[in-house]
Amino acid sequence: MLTPEQYKKLDWEKVDHLMPIIVQHAVSGTVLMMGYMNQEALDVTLDSGKVTFFSRTKQRLWTKGESSGHFLHLVDIYPDCDNDTLLAFVNPVGPTCHKGTESCFASAQTDWGFLYQLEQILASRKNALPDSSYTARLYASGTKRIAQKVGEEGVETALAATVNDREELTNEAADLIYHLLVLLQDQNLDLSKIIQQLRQRHSIQQS
Repeated sequence: MLTPEQYKKLDWEKVDHLMPIIVQHAVSGTVLMMGYMNQEALDVTLDSGKVTFFSRTKQRLWTKGESSGHFLHLVDIYPDCDNDTLLAFVNPVGPTCHKGTESCFASAQTDWGFLYQLEQILASRKNALPDSSYTARLYASGTKRIAQKVGEEGVETALAATVNDREELTNEAADLIYHLLVLLQDQNLDLSKIIQQLRQRHSIQQS
């Protein structure tokens, strides 16, 4: 989170007391929107944990979601190298854009962002009727069957690599990742937990 020293270095004079802020999904990395903050809006954001802007049209503070309920819950916030722009990582509630889309930038999703979207779709099918989709049938078959599929796809992925079949390797790797995501959801885990573990290991190795 913004440290007291970083807070003091923010160059409000340079931006006429309206600092641009880019808002990014804390998990998927998708750029959700861009707005402006004055110092009061930043203080409210830091105190409340809900991203609050200064609306240039309304000429007042405006908390995203105050009327729609689609709040942006602050995870972290950083200044740029010149201390005249902010970047906020958030967990959004519902769509960010007033047009009902995830992002105000129509094609902002990255490949990594798609993994997050896929994970959300898989999570939504955990309690669906088995005949509604292959994913729902997998959940209904139980943990042992899901784990077995991960094992099968892992072996097939390895075999494709041993014969240098890049097309088959791509297909099998996609199957492996899909089934692994289903298994993680079955165990109430998500990719964020796995990434945190990888980061922790990386940190230990670097120390």
